[in-house]
Amino acid sequence: MLPNPSQSKQVNIQWVPIHPRYTLKDLILDSTTSNQLLDVISYHQNHDLIFHKWGLEERFASQDGLAVNLYGPPGTGKTMAAHAIVDALDAMVICVDYAEIESKYVGETSKNLSRLFQAAEEQNAVIFFDEADALLSKRVTNMTSATDVSVNQTRSVLLNLLNQYRGVILFATNFIQNFDAAFLRRIKYHIQFHLPDETLREQLWRAYIPSKMPCQVDCSYLARKYSGISGSDIANAVFSAAVGAARNQEKYILQQRFEDAIQHCLDAKKANFGGDITVSKRIISDEELKHKFESGV
Repeated sequence: MLPNPSQSKQVNIQWVPIHPRYTLKDLILDSTTSNQLLDVISYHQNHDLIFHKWGLEERFASQDGLAVNLYGPPGTGKTMAAHAIVDALDAMVICVDYAEIESKYVGETSKNLSRLFQAAEEQNAVIFFDEADALLSKRVTNMTSATDVSVNQTRSVLLNLLNQYRGVILFATNFIQNFDAAFLRRIKYHIQFHLPDETLREQLWRAYIPSKMPCQVDCSYLARKYSGISGSDIANAVFSAAVGAARNQEKYILQQRFEDAIQHCLDAKKANFGGDITVSKRIISDEELKHKFESGV
């Protein structure tokens, strides 16, 4: 007899914690974002002081867990920051790809989530959901299929898990505007990541160009001339410049190599956003975030 796809089928996923790959020293961020990350770490490290000795448990009795959302444009350091937080907490991390837990079988995705949270609790590990908008997106209001019902069931299960979980959960997203308002309210910290300004861009250029690389490059000039780029763009440009120079057996990697590489990146962004690169910088504002909290939109 052929299996009925509507029936649940258990999938054994092994949730294995890993050591974080980055530390706070690896991050090049603006002061506002850096201080918010330090607040998150302080919250966890000083939990007993804040809640018990200072009495916040009288008003926030159910606030044992910690959920943090890192949001902003692609390539601005959200994943690195998540690992750095885990490192500062001297913990291990379970990195979750939504594709791993999503199942075509009704109800199985919710069960996978429950198993994930149980495994993290048993192993005292931090849970990290990258590209979290796939999981925290708005619930379906006009349900027309079993898939819609399953999506809403998954969202409801995750909301309950967030309410009950006493550990640390990190989310990262490029699209916070897609989040369901119920999740926004249950996440304690929302930390925005920005595209780097000129000062940070210069630091990033200097950080990604190895000291052993034979090059003639003016990092100050590159930072001043090319805006609207992320740390990831700069890293890719350095890599691309090195590969091109090696292919042509050049003794030095000249300035033009770096300029050509970063310009190619900008051209790709313009093409992706219909010629308007400013669209790539569009991130929900503080006022919009406040409106989503208050109105439940």
